[in-house]
Amino acid sequence: MAETNGYMRFFPYEEPYQNQREAMDRIYNAFSRGQDVLFEGACGTGKTLSSLVPALEYAREEDKTVVITTNVHQQMRQFVADARAITQEEPIRAVVFRGKGSMCHIDVGFEECQVLRDNTYEVVDAESDLAELEDRQEELLEASREGDERAAEARSAVMDELEQVQERVEGLEEQNTCEYYYNNLVGDNDEFYSWLYDDVRTPDDIYEFAEQQQLCGYELLKDGMEGVDLVVCNYHHLLDPMIREQFFRWLDRDPEDVITIFDEAHNVEDTAREHATRTLTENTLDSALDELQDSDDARSEPAYNVVSAFRAALEATYEDSFGFGDREKVGDDWEDVSIANDDKRDDLTLAFLQQYTGKGIDTELELAVHLGRELDEEYEEAYKNGESTTRQECQTLQAATFIQSFMDESAELGQYPVVSVRRDEATEEVYGRAELYTCIPREVTEDLFGEVYATVLMSATLRPFDVSAAVLGLDDPVEIAYGLQFPEQNRRTFAVETPALFSSERDDPETQAAIAGVLRDSVEFTAGNTLLFFPSYAEAERYYDRLNRELGNDGSDTTLYMDEPGTSVEELRQRFVADDDAALFTSLWGTLAEGVSFDGDEARTVAVVGVPYPHLNDRMDAVQEAYDRTFADRSGRDSGWEYAVEIPTIRKTRQALGRVIRSPDDFGVRVLVDKRYTEAGEREMGKYSVRGTFPPEERAEMLDVQAEKLKFAMLNFYSDKDAWRGEPPTP
Repeated sequence: MAETNGYMRFFPYEEPYQNQREAMDRIYNAFSRGQDVLFEGACGTGKTLSSLVPALEYAREEDKTVVITTNVHQQMRQFVADARAITQEEPIRAVVFRGKGSMCHIDVGFEECQVLRDNTYEVVDAESDLAELEDRQEELLEASREGDERAAEARSAVMDELEQVQERVEGLEEQNTCEYYYNNLVGDNDEFYSWLYDDVRTPDDIYEFAEQQQLCGYELLKDGMEGVDLVVCNYHHLLDPMIREQFFRWLDRDPEDVITIFDEAHNVEDTAREHATRTLTENTLDSALDELQDSDDARSEPAYNVVSAFRAALEATYEDSFGFGDREKVGDDWEDVSIANDDKRDDLTLAFLQQYTGKGIDTELELAVHLGRELDEEYEEAYKNGESTTRQECQTLQAATFIQSFMDESAELGQYPVVSVRRDEATEEVYGRAELYTCIPREVTEDLFGEVYATVLMSATLRPFDVSAAVLGLDDPVEIAYGLQFPEQNRRTFAVETPALFSSERDDPETQAAIAGVLRDSVEFTAGNTLLFFPSYAEAERYYDRLNRELGNDGSDTTLYMDEPGTSVEELRQRFVADDDAALFTSLWGTLAEGVSFDGDEARTVAVVGVPYPHLNDRMDAVQEAYDRTFADRSGRDSGWEYAVEIPTIRKTRQALGRVIRSPDDFGVRVLVDKRYTEAGEREMGKYSVRGTFPPEERAEMLDVQAEKLKFAMLNFYSDKDAWRGEPPTP
């Protein structure tokens, strides 16, 4: 094994946690072999520093840059805190990067910003030329006064050029420019960079400092990223191929000189799928048709022909799907319409082929794309020259490129064509959207992991590793796993033998009564606050209403909180943790299920009700089918269901269970409310049981308990911890 103690110069605390030094050794040695790492560590493992410390050491030795990324805001703040602690021990140059939209002082979009930046640079460049020529003509004037005839002739030529440049500057001043970026280009930015690297600055810090100085902090940050040791950023900087290419260019790094660390890596699968998915709305098609009608270019007629056919096909497809009363039921959110067929192309493609009458789809689409590109260039030029106050986007280009991709790729493995509908809030009209949904995330991630030097994917719920590696496209990664490091006597995990909460059983009165009884006991026999997670917000609200009635009738002092969509989660969390006898009802698919800690007294018990499978629709069926076909040779298991549905669902459950017991001194109870979690269910229910999907050491801690005995088990546990503020409740 390589000598790795050198990395400890980047470790900012006195001693590593148990297993943390071993993890750092293994990760450092993986880097020395150029290997990727899958790292699962429960709360208390110190995953971030276990990955970041050896990465910084290896990067310092081999002249590389470390990029650590997350999609959870709380984790971003933790990265900044860790980086600040590190730089107190061993100075590093670190930047925290966020999207342009949240750092722009004049609130313009990407396309407008690009034009403003180019225009402003042209103005400054011309002004610089003008200043140089003015200095030159002054020198020549002085020389000519001293009798130098050649200087007089040269000055005449310079004066002609000076006049031309003055006209150029005056013309450029009519263009749209950015005052903030102008100040970047003409000023001395040493003060900014001295301030930036004096500590680890957040994007908000940078925005505030730049606003005071009337500078563009985003562009200064981009320009100052060369040669940094560490970058903290969001997922999309790495998972979006176009942004990633620019991002590495700002770093002035080739991909093979970058080490990437993904936190909360169980989310990479869904995020990569989102980045690969492409959409086209009916509104964009209408705007494209208006644009083409206004064009007198000869290509506008064939372009109009093909785009209008696709637009008509989209409308016909969703209209044909409506049964009696369905149109009236369409709401404000996108709802999928089934268009897939087993033995032929999808309904939208078939409708498009039927609607289209022309000289060839491929030919007319190619003409539409070429025309769209030229129109887009014209719009950019108009904004650049100040003829337009906004940078118009070409709708024809968007429509034509999507239709081209849809026709070329919708029948490929892993690409799933979808039509969705929604109701416009302003007009109340129903309109549609076509979509190419990417089922297999490794189509995005495999290229990334192949390009960079090495990657660490870390999470508290990354196992089974073979599935993570297969789905994301990792080749022979190092696998590291550590369970919860805190004392086992400080926690209990109960699997309660209630009826299995299948979707078909949720309305059964006996099932509801059994579940409500367990939840009531969980709340009443918790020495403090209780978190309750459900398969959906509707189920959470059902039991919130029921327990509100039952506990209210009994005169209970417990306060119940309901996490409702559209409300401030942080405000709700603060009210909940300020209480000392409360229960919070929420969905497992909401934002409280991961990335949010409830430390110590903030929550003592967490319960997961049912097995929270996602809504199993046509889109999910397509993912399962794609996984079945892609990963069938990797195991004899039902890969589609297991890889795409069951494992991600149990990861969600494990994430929710991890919201409590956040330190060595913390204690609490985790409750799984559904027979499918129990050992008895594993014996009796076969494939419907989910207990076997949990890692072995977590299964070993699960204690089966009958519903009516849960309160006694909880009472005994909290009594042993002397946790009751007053007299414990009476069973």
